[in-house]
Amino acid sequence: MQRAFDPDLEACLKRISACRLCRDAPKGAPLPHEPRPVLRFSSSARLLVCGQAPGVRVHRSGLPFDDPSGERLRSWMGIDRETFYDVSRVAIVPMGFCFPGLDSNGSDLPPRPECRSLWHDELFALAPQIETILLLGSYAQAYHLRRLGHERVKGEGMTGLVSRWRDFSSRSPRLIPLPHPSWRNSGWLKRNPWFEAELVPQIRAAVRAALTPAP
Repeated sequence: MQRAFDPDLEACLKRISACRLCRDAPKGAPLPHEPRPVLRFSSSARLLVCGQAPGVRVHRSGLPFDDPSGERLRSWMGIDRETFYDVSRVAIVPMGFCFPGLDSNGSDLPPRPECRSLWHDELFALAPQIETILLLGSYAQAYHLRRLGHERVKGEGMTGLVSRWRDFSSRSPRLIPLPHPSWRNSGWLKRNPWFEAELVPQIRAAVRAALTPAP
């Protein structure tokens, strides 16, 4: 976890780093392994990447999106690893900070609910400088759309929400809902070529604007 410059934010990040709630006082079954919160945040980053939760590879390395999903995400964003991991410019905050474990089929479990209920509201209240948020997957989309007062269409799935990306561009911070860059969504990307043709250029433009130093 990286150091922040704002003392209140830094104190919050230190408490998150030391959090063991999902193991010691969980909502439901306890986390089956030692917690390792993984996030990157600073008081200067104007771009936020918000996903679901670390996978097993990220749990081992402590570096978010240090996997094939990260390669695809950085391609969508049009930036290299060095820029992506510059915490002064890019914040990375999943909905669950720790690897949640695997289900009986070997798939990642959903993000632990303890993180959202305990930490997220406090953390984002300390980050008014965020201008653009990339929302990867349904958990991040549900939380941030509700937090920022955006209405959802009843029964709307991922395709419908992502296709309405223009609806979330007029307010600050700007929200861009995206499918998760996991290989599991490769079929969705093939069935929806408009994503690469229409939305990826907009993602790259929004990322460039958020990374450009303020005058």
